[in-house]
Amino acid sequence: MDLQDFDGEELYFDEPIDAEVEQLLHQAGEEYGSESAEEKLLRARELAPEHPLVLVALYRYFYYRHRLDESLEVAEQALRITAHRLGLPEDWRQLTKTHVAEGAKQSMTRIRFYLFALKGAGFLELRLGRYPPALERLELLAMLDESDRLGVRPLIEVAKEALGESA
Repeated sequence: MDLQDFDGEELYFDEPIDAEVEQLLHQAGEEYGSESAEEKLLRARELAPEHPLVLVALYRYFYYRHRLDESLEVAEQALRITAHRLGLPEDWRQLTKTHVAEGAKQSMTRIRFYLFALKGAGFLELRLGRYPPALERLELLAMLDESDRLGVRPLIEVAKEALGESA
């Protein structure tokens, strides 16, 4: 299975979204850096708490505002929601290649969204100095993606180096 193969499928940002939520996201982008931007994003989450576009916007907002714990919470939420939609285990630690293959049969773009959310969470754990949990997430991704299409191997090296392990 090639994780780059998703021709003809809707991408997460193509999923239909309510006009009010779309407007709130647009306004938040225009007002980035102000308190009103965050208020708009939080309102968008109230209206569409499971929409991938809202989750990505919040993740990025918190990340670029250096609020990494909050960004990690959003990544975890994205994992739970997407796992539910794809019938994946609730706990990402239980994810297997079979789960990924079955999820890809339903929607390659959703399984990629899930895997990128897992990578994002691992990256955030790394940035927060939480090396063992970062490594746990990233090594799972490396096992699932042997050709490293997701690009986690360099992050694994960073985590191992921080832990004093050889990569």
